Amino acid sequence: CEFDFGRIFLPHLLPASDGDTKTMTFLQEVVDILLAYIVESFDRETKVIDFHYPNQLLQMNNWELQDEPATLDDILISCRATLKYAIKTAHPRYFNQLSTGLDMVGLAADWLTSTANTNMFTYEVAPVFVLLEYVTLKKMRDIIGWQDGRGDGIFSPGGAISNMYAMLLARFKMFPEVKEKGMSSVPRLAAFTSEHVICLTHFFHFSIKKGAAALGIGTESVICIKADESGKLIPADLERRILEAKQKGFVPFFVSATAGTTVYGAFDPLIAISDICRKYGVWMHVDGAWGGSLLMSRKHRWKLDGVERANSVTWNPHKMMSVPLQCSALLVREEGLMQNCNQMHACYLFQQDKHYDLSYDTGDKALQCGRHVDIFKLWLMWRAKGTIGFEAQIDKCLELSEYLYNKIKDREGYEMVFNGKPQHTNVCFWYLPPGIRYMEDTEERKKRLHKVAPVIKARMMEYGTTMVSYQPQGDKVNFFRMVISNPAATFEDIDFLIEEIERLGQDL
Repeated sequence: CEFDFGRIFLPHLLPASDGDTKTMTFLQEVVDILLAYIVESFDRETKVIDFHYPNQLLQMNNWELQDEPATLDDILISCRATLKYAIKTAHPRYFNQLSTGLDMVGLAADWLTSTANTNMFTYEVAPVFVLLEYVTLKKMRDIIGWQDGRGDGIFSPGGAISNMYAMLLARFKMFPEVKEKGMSSVPRLAAFTSEHVICLTHFFHFSIKKGAAALGIGTESVICIKADESGKLIPADLERRILEAKQKGFVPFFVSATAGTTVYGAFDPLIAISDICRKYGVWMHVDGAWGGSLLMSRKHRWKLDGVERANSVTWNPHKMMSVPLQCSALLVREEGLMQNCNQMHACYLFQQDKHYDLSYDTGDKALQCGRHVDIFKLWLMWRAKGTIGFEAQIDKCLELSEYLYNKIKDREGYEMVFNGKPQHTNVCFWYLPPGIRYMEDTEERKKRLHKVAPVIKARMMEYGTTMVSYQPQGDKVNFFRMVISNPAATFEDIDFLIEEIERLGQDL
């Protein structure tokens, strides 16, 4: 049966008494739009982005909300327009973010959870999903190296929230009275994370400072530890700063080590950091949002040696494992701590006389009440790939990054930001156009080089051919930070990127 969607409105769809056929036809139209977009996203002949400036995009379409309902034909037009101007994050030549690619099984799982449209706070409203979260978190803890996968954990809205959960737990573990009495009941606290030693700029994930601000600890209580040239935290400086903080009257309570820094992809020396944390009774957290997935690889997991000593670990499968956004896990070694820290005994949700095992009502250990079902995407993909499938995917991305590094490290017109092979898929480099390639290393040369990456990036977006991130780092002028997490990328895509950078920057 065909319908003229120009005459049909939302009230004609289910639950209207005769809305089943109209609903199925409408949803099929939507699915056709989505499937066409998916196929297009993987086509290298299509643009990564059809870029328009904000004022242009506002003028090209009517995005304003109206009092009167639109027809379903208008709704379908809006769906097409939205995807037309969206970034194709599945495109094999999209390298802009840490989370790229589109997994078909993960996408199917996302559709299923949206259809189920339930909440993760109790077993009674999300029985299967709650069990899958339990099973998957246990498996992830086992991979970290905690005995029999014991401990606790939760899926949160992202790595920043997972890191804040860790800070919250660390504070509660040391000062449980803070839950009722607030920060006035505890001494001045100090948290520690890494800083780039040469540039004297913050090298850690910004979430540590955000967490300190949100929890009332204060951003000035986050103490930055020196890192070496490749971005790894220096343990000796950590111990020095802990002792210095204690002498000033602070109580060190939290150290955030990083497994895969955002810019350089560096892995902190976790064993040495753990020894220091144990010596001074400080909670050790590992922010493995970017690099935690390397635990799935027998070839690369050595980079996280010592992670099993941590009190908590952040691990984002929506990055290197290509699980659709969002999917971030906080894993905690001590069982029951999250519940004690966060529970408020809301009687309308967490009744104590239910007819099943109440340990599966996980909502009271979360800061949120409503919690999205993030687990099914990861669980279903794991079933489809197996651990060996994720391992092959991760190994491939690291192989591609090594290929890029080897191609440009000695290539004319390229200069690496730091010496040595990258530990993760981050490859940081400058492209030097012919016009400044042979200039002396003066301030004028730095000023000109600083403008190169932004101009090339703007041209990339205007042509729509590829996207790569760039940034300055302290006294280092703008450089490209290439990251690879899309399993659809190939060696030919890396070759294309190099050629495209040279094509777009030849005249600078």
